[in-house]
Amino acid sequence: ASAHETGAPAKRLAREAGLPLGTAYHLLRTLVHDGYLRKLDDGGFVLGDRLQSLHTGGRSQALLTRVRPVLSALRDELSSAAYLTFYEDGEIRVSEVVDGPRAPRVDLWVGFEDAGHATALGKAVLRELDDEAREEYLSRHALSDLTPHTVTTPMELIRRLETTPLAPAVTDLEEYALGTVCVAVPVYGGGTLGSIG
Repeated sequence: ASAHETGAPAKRLAREAGLPLGTAYHLLRTLVHDGYLRKLDDGGFVLGDRLQSLHTGGRSQALLTRVRPVLSALRDELSSAAYLTFYEDGEIRVSEVVDGPRAPRVDLWVGFEDAGHATALGKAVLRELDDEAREEYLSRHALSDLTPHTVTTPMELIRRLETTPLAPAVTDLEEYALGTVCVAVPVYGGGTLGSIG
């Protein structure tokens, strides 16, 4: 999309990237949802406002460079995709995913910004927040019922966060997606809270 200042349709972007159209549509929807792209009224796609944060995030990029080998080692040892999130501007955002053919990533069918309550990554962050910050986060996010196992009431979520038997590790036992489990721990980098799962 960056080569097309006035926007480019999905078919053109798929062709230029060498992707099947269905895959391109899925990626474009995700990028629009996360703010990296904007969809124009005519159906074309242009770069979104959030992309600017990538250019100004030199310190974050340096941190990611140091963390990627750790995520790769976790992926290889556990035969599972490894994820890194950061809590930025009051939101839980996936910053990096390290996967592979034998360790595929989970289809992020609901953005992590809207599913912090249902993911181990999000719950690891929520567990670390003080009461005021956690309450503020929960006041802005509906606890959507993503699977039959998803906790949908703030009181029950907080109770489980405070009594998790693996603390500081937190689990997601098919709460985000059926057939998928995750374990995450909180991490801190340069004063920024995040999680690795």
